[in-house]
Amino acid sequence: MNCGKVIVSANLAAAAMSEADNNIDFEIRSAQTSDAPALAKLRYALRSSTGVVTEPKADFSKRCTDWMEEHLKAGGYWQCWVAESEHKLIGCLWLQLVEKIPNPRSEPEYHAYLTNFYVEEFARGRGVGSQMLSRAIAWCETREVHAVILWPSARSRSLYARRGFAVRDDLMELLIADA
Repeated sequence: MNCGKVIVSANLAAAAMSEADNNIDFEIRSAQTSDAPALAKLRYALRSSTGVVTEPKADFSKRCTDWMEEHLKAGGYWQCWVAESEHKLIGCLWLQLVEKIPNPRSEPEYHAYLTNFYVEEFARGRGVGSQMLSRAIAWCETREVHAVILWPSARSRSLYARRGFAVRDDLMELLIADA
């Protein structure tokens, strides 16, 4: 009988160790222009994992860093949140406000397009993505955002569903160019 208790205790200890191993310390914050080089690396990691790379990494990194520095300046339509652990970026989420044409009805006059949502593989499933998404949604709730739109990956659908996102029947898409 004591043996059963010892085994349960060992199992609980193993579970506690496993849970402790699964935890990482991280902070969610707004990105700064100085984050652009690290954000470009995350962008490369995301996009190079989904298809054939056609641009040299150094060229892409320079082009992307320049773009990100420009679009991270205050007052623009782009927002970015980062997850940082031990002074290293481990995830990011970009959001673009899409201005709607003025409306005479009482309706918010922006949409938010959520894109480039990426968390390093080792940090997935540990709440990093959930917290970044919560931060972005909270930001939208303080602005005149009508809806948040995105194109999810198969793996990310459950995260979005838990936050109330739904597949819509009233949205259409026309692909102009192959990705």
